[in-house]
Amino acid sequence: MNTLKWLQNWYYENCNGDWEHSYGVKIDTVDNPGWSVEIDLTDTYLEDMFFDSVEEERNDKDWFYCIVWDGVFHGAGGAMNLEEILVYFKNWASSIEK
Repeated sequence: MNTLKWLQNWYYENCNGDWEHSYGVKIDTVDNPGWSVEIDLTDTYLEDMFFDSVEEERNDKDWFYCIVWDGVFHGAGGAMNLEEILVYFKNWASSIEK
């Protein structure tokens, strides 16, 4: 399953009539240029799971980082690194048993 389809399914599986009113997924652009991703983990099976943060800086245009704090997965990266951020989230979330 491709990464975007997987993320759609993850979001849908967490929608329960309440969760989606307070939490969700945000993908935005930043001006350096690049991407910002925030995925709320509160009230999901990932909420209390250990996350090993990552920071890759290959050059000024090819970089990304992912961290979890305050119940939110935060990722950011260069203009061509959005999929890499989402794949990192997918691989972590898929490795955790529900």
